[in-house]
This record gives sequence, structure tokens and C-alpha cells, in this order.
Amino acid sequence: MINELLDGNARFVTGEFRPNEAYYRSIAARQSPKVLWIGCSDSRVSEDVITASKPGTMFVHRNIANIVAFNDVNIASILEYAVVHLKIEDIIVCGHTRCGGIAAIEDGVHENYIADWLCISTGAKEAADRIAAGRNLTRDEKLAILTAENVKLQIKHLRNLALIRNRHEHGTLPRIHGWLYRVENGQIEVLVDGREAARGRPVAAKATKPAAKRKAAAKKSR
Repeated sequence: MINELLDGNARFVTGEFRPNEAYYRSIAARQSPKVLWIGCSDSRVSEDVITASKPGTMFVHRNIANIVAFNDVNIASILEYAVVHLKIEDIIVCGHTRCGGIAAIEDGVHENYIADWLCISTGAKEAADRIAAGRNLTRDEKLAILTAENVKLQIKHLRNLALIRNRHEHGTLPRIHGWLYRVENGQIEVLVDGREAARGRPVAAKATKPAAKRKAAAKKSR
């Protein structure tokens, strides 16, 4: 695998870097990303690939289950650098389907450090349990709800951090967005639209009902 990675870099240099050398020299001199991406460490969710973005576009933090922890010096320092020094105006918290961390939140996990980390998302599990109660959902449908609720909970955590809370007391920046990436079809679903909040409109989160029920509800409304 290591040889394949190095061969891939050689192809990148000849096929991408050199034809666009002026651009890469510009970002070598100074980075000016427009977005802070808070995502999952899952190997299937590469933020630049799924958004077709060039290097230099996003400042990135990834961890298991895209969690925003209050006592995490790592994410706190990344957030401060992004907002204060890079002047980033948009923060995306992106979860994804078929996430092992989300499944572990649902099922419980016994490994020491992983269990301690995932307990930060207990509130998402409680919310998903309330939503799913009495609905006879499949496991995948329940996990989809939990994934969305986890994104919303991490946005709540983010907004409660002093750096963000103090800035929001004086304006709408940074805008906070909640996304869900579907690994099975490559599409991104907007759960929380920070653009709407910045315009002073209510932020509408997409429904987390199973697809079949969403279609049935749509037919009834016609």
C-alpha cells in the first residue's frame, strides 16, 4: 500500500500539481481556507473528494463520530485558529451514514477510550430513542435518525463554546452548517442550513423519517 501511495503522489505531481503550479505556489505562500470542516475520521469520507474541492479550500478537523467536545484542547485550538486567525466564516459539522461510531453509540461499546469519547454523544442517543419510540423502525432507519441527531447535538455543543457564543452575541458569523453525507450514494443532505440563519430565517432541519414514510407524507400533501 505504501508503494501505491507514493506512486499516486508521483501521478499527482505530473497530472495535477505541475499543470496548476501557479495555484499551488499561491497556497504554498499563504493559506486562506473558506470553511472549517468538522467531520468523522472514517476513511470513506474525504471532505475534499466528496465536495470536489481543491487543496487550500478547507481547514479540517476529523475525529470518531464528528464530535465537538467541551474539554478537547485539540478542537478548541483548531476552532480558535480557524475563526480568529484565518477569519473563516463558515463551519460545517458533517456526519455520515454507516458510521461505526454511531453504531457503537447505539449498541454500546466497552473499549476504554472509545467508550469515554462516545459518551459525549449520549444526548443524541436519548433524542433518537425518543423519536424512534413506537415507530417499529429498522436498524438502518434508527441509525439514520441517530446520525442526524448527533450532528445537531455537536452543533449545539459548538454554539455553546465561549468563542462561538461570544461572536454570535454580536453577529451571525461564523455561520454553522450541519450536513449528512450518504456513503451509499455519494450525496450530501443539508440538516442545518447556516445560510438561512444568517438571513434571519428559521433554520429548517430535514426530516429524519424513513424514506418510505417521507414519500407517503409527500403524496398526502398533494
